[in-house]
Amino acid sequence: MSAIMASRSLTLRRLVRSVLQSTPKYTPSCRSCAGSSHGWRKVSMWSSPHGRTFASNPNPVKKETRSDIMMADAILKDEEERADEIRKQRQQFQPKNVAPIEEVMESDPALRSPDFFQVHNLFTVRELFDARVHLGHKVGSLHPNMMDFVFGSRFDSVIFDLDKTAFHLRQALNFTAHIAYRQGIILFVTRSPHTMNLVEQTAIECGEYAHCREWHTHIMTNSENKFGGITRLPDLVIMLSTLDSVLATHGAVFDANKMLIPTVAIVDSNCDPNLITYPVPGNDDTLTAVQFYCKLFKEAILRGKQKRRNMEHQLQDQQIEKSER
Repeated sequence: MSAIMASRSLTLRRLVRSVLQSTPKYTPSCRSCAGSSHGWRKVSMWSSPHGRTFASNPNPVKKETRSDIMMADAILKDEEERADEIRKQRQQFQPKNVAPIEEVMESDPALRSPDFFQVHNLFTVRELFDARVHLGHKVGSLHPNMMDFVFGSRFDSVIFDLDKTAFHLRQALNFTAHIAYRQGIILFVTRSPHTMNLVEQTAIECGEYAHCREWHTHIMTNSENKFGGITRLPDLVIMLSTLDSVLATHGAVFDANKMLIPTVAIVDSNCDPNLITYPVPGNDDTLTAVQFYCKLFKEAILRGKQKRRNMEHQLQDQQIEKSER
């Protein structure tokens, strides 16, 4: 009986102690706003097991004053004015009196035909096979995004599907010919030491440009300060290899994407085709394959320029005939 009474008294003492510890305390830290000038302000302070105290309202709501409201209105007004300026600038750069795309396609014979430059006659799948375009790298280095272009493997090496390669290569050649037809600037880029001279010679023969040395990012992204004046960026970048080294992607790939310049590139099995506008899956290491690519791109550019000259001669003849009448 005595043990039961002792346990009850101990429980009662613990309960009283916990209630006393949880009661609000009174602090003379500041005067009360609602009470008298000599009053006390009650602040609920709850004791923690570690002896620290925490206020019951650690984040009090701040009352908005007139100055705060005026500042918010000024900020909103500035944002609206800035949005209006941006809207006016966009309207200035928007083309005016632009004809619908149907009328443009009807007026331009190059856009009416799906293959105006006859690039599908430049090569066959057999020629791709003879140029060793189907040979890729080892299976272990295969990029996941290149799985759609792979036919299989042989002796632990990736084999490209040449039917898909031919389809993408014809698209790239057609686009290249259209750029040359529109008098666009085309830049050849590579970093492979054994193909530098070949790529530079190809650019010279077709009247275009080449960059086969170390790439600096300011060439495109900060060209005015790099070259000391207003420069015209290329309209198309043709990359015979998208790698700067064994594993690193060439800097021209990223800079062309930043400047919205379309790219045509030979993409090997260890490269990422998602960074290229017109990827062509194929071998980019063998000299025979690179020679074959250079010959095709050179012929496509020359065909585009020749078509341009023929169209200009026809227009001149038509104008002369009208003037004679």
